[in-house]
Amino acid sequence: MPDSSWREVADRVFQRRYDPYDVTVAVIAGADGLAVVDTRTDLAEAAELREHLRQLSPAPVRWVVNTHVHFDHVGGNAEFVAPRQLPPAELWGHRAMAAALGAGETDADWTRAGYRLPPRVVPERLVDRSSSLDLGDRTVELFHPGRGHTDGDLVVLVPDADVLLAGDLVEESGPPALGPDSHPLDWAGTLDSLLTRTTPDTVVVPGHGAPVDPAFVRAQRDALGLLADRIRALHRAGVPVRDALAEDGWPYPVSELESAVACGYAQLG
Repeated sequence: MPDSSWREVADRVFQRRYDPYDVTVAVIAGADGLAVVDTRTDLAEAAELREHLRQLSPAPVRWVVNTHVHFDHVGGNAEFVAPRQLPPAELWGHRAMAAALGAGETDADWTRAGYRLPPRVVPERLVDRSSSLDLGDRTVELFHPGRGHTDGDLVVLVPDADVLLAGDLVEESGPPALGPDSHPLDWAGTLDSLLTRTTPDTVVVPGHGAPVDPAFVRAQRDALGLLADRIRALHRAGVPVRDALAEDGWPYPVSELESAVACGYAQLG
């Protein structure tokens, strides 16, 4: 169930889960202000988020990080830049994510979900492999562990709190979302890279759902590895993509896997 208040998952790192979609917004508090991770679906939801941020802290929002391009994570970006916020926050995202958002690749998702298209505010601070934010008394690391949920997933690590904000590379409230822009053959390896940045005590905050531990991430990694192996085996056996889901051995409900199989077959050529 989405939370009705902020939850402090570690020292000055907060999560709040919002309907619709049980989407996570995370906040990292530092001496120089707040870093907000993801901004909800549209301006109305972002305005509500702004009120909730004031309840959490009077500090200004200095940084906004988008974990990936999907509409439920970026639709409120305009709330944190001019003219709605002065001085504006720095907006950070992966280079591929910014390119996709700028090109309007996900615009149809707002309409399909019944929303008006919000202002398309694209991050200007771009990450290729890694970067960092100085919050005054603590450093936050941004890194791209590889392709998975999208080709522009960005993970946020707070080393002094041993917290990793994983975006939709990790999901707790449902199976991983394997949409038409996912990379099912790469995702397990990407989680291997993510896990190298954890300790046994790391709190992993998913893009949807409750915080988990590295053991949960390893289990999701193993299931995604089985998915990739199944796609490769069926492709190698010459099973047509239209018939692949009629076969046995899938680690997730086949109703969730049409895009995953299509993406995997396309990557295998």
